[in-house]
Amino acid sequence: MRLQVLGSAAGGGFPQWNCGCPGCRAVRDGSRPATPRTQSSIAITAGDGWWLVNASPDVRTQLAATPALHPGGDRTTPLRGVLLTDAEIDHTLGLVLLREGGGVHLHATAATERTLRAGTGLLTTLERFCPVTWTPVEPGVEVALGTGLTYRAFDVPTSKPDRFGTSRSAGGASIDDTAPVPGRVVGYRFTDTATGRCAVHLPGVQALTPAVLDEITGADLLLLDGTTWHDDELVRLGLAAKTAHDMGHLHVGGPGGSLEVLRRLGPARVVYVHVNNTNPILLDDSDERAEVEKAGFEVAVDGLELEV
Repeated sequence: MRLQVLGSAAGGGFPQWNCGCPGCRAVRDGSRPATPRTQSSIAITAGDGWWLVNASPDVRTQLAATPALHPGGDRTTPLRGVLLTDAEIDHTLGLVLLREGGGVHLHATAATERTLRAGTGLLTTLERFCPVTWTPVEPGVEVALGTGLTYRAFDVPTSKPDRFGTSRSAGGASIDDTAPVPGRVVGYRFTDTATGRCAVHLPGVQALTPAVLDEITGADLLLLDGTTWHDDELVRLGLAAKTAHDMGHLHVGGPGGSLEVLRRLGPARVVYVHVNNTNPILLDDSDERAEVEKAGFEVAVDGLELEV
């Protein structure tokens, strides 16, 4: 099983076009070592075509930078489809850029499909340009992706605000506004059927609950949400009033952060993805990067190739 990190930054990329935080300034003026990054997405294969996990607004640039995903002599490509972890714009806007491929094969939960259709309208728009084949994603169900590769989605509970209010309605019925919505955010556990080795992709997680930790356990590779270092990072910098938790993410550093939790568990290989432009781990010479690397973890860059 091969994975390629197409984009390793959170929404807005690194540097973000309208941001003057220390990290973004460092990229622009070269005052500290830092590598530009596009918005979060990966590609995965076990030899029978490639699948995207999320389609970022930077997907065209990412595909162009990845020779394995280039077309052949005509317009056929090795890209088989897209798996979505949620309906966030940063993870789905790139779908409209795939409209020229003759059709999009989409794997998404019912909650995500509702938001893309009745909320953002993105799926309805895409269907006006090309055929869309939708495979419903059901957490806990093993699904084959061609030959040699399977996935099992798992629910990632979140309390982040629902911008469109679509994830809590089904068939016109009203659902308790305080109850978690199954499938609103999911992670994926991929298995190479020839070797039995597993990789988990979890670019958005609000808490490493016992159920989520069970899905991580035994994985040979974990691609994990690295959005912020501090929970109140954006507040500290005066850039927003929301915490990472408010936005559906678990911070990396400090008490209760993912670094502390996972260091105790000792998973095989952890690579942070979906890293926000404000997170100091994007600065190669930062103390926070040193702490991540001391724990034996990694910070992804665009183009990182991983074999499991």
